[in-house]
Amino acid sequence: MAQKEASVAELTKNFEDSTAVLLTEYRGLTVAELKELRNSIRQDAEYAVVKNTLTKIAANNAGISSLDDDLKGPSAVAFVHGDPVAVAKGLRAFAKAHPHLVVKGGYFDGNPLSADEVNKLADLESREVLLAKLAGAMKASMTKAAFVFNALPSKAVRTVDALREKQESAA
Repeated sequence: MAQKEASVAELTKNFEDSTAVLLTEYRGLTVAELKELRNSIRQDAEYAVVKNTLTKIAANNAGISSLDDDLKGPSAVAFVHGDPVAVAKGLRAFAKAHPHLVVKGGYFDGNPLSADEVNKLADLESREVLLAKLAGAMKASMTKAAFVFNALPSKAVRTVDALREKQESAA
């Protein structure tokens, strides 16, 4: 009983500390394949095989009740502490190579995710790419603003020059 309480406490802490939680079914995967999966997402997540009943209790303790229906059969959870997009991409890539891995759903940013939504999350570009695009857009905006600010004085100078030439030719 004390061991189960310790497991629930640890799972609850994992749910609370994670930026996202992705739930999978691993039926048919070998221990070596599970180790390969863990290693592939280790940088951004902790992948753990869990007991459904204890996981339900822990998730509910953390305020997450949306996973209750998906916690059936052999379940494993990726507790994401890094980039959720990278983990979703890693799970999808592993599932393509090993069809026994099935993504059931997840929880991200206070909202439940279906399996389709996890796949959409995997379709997003990485954080670094999105930040680079944002920086490029900001640089382009600043370049345009600098061009406009430089164009105004030069246009004024050309206008004054044209008026001066016109007055000189009229005189």
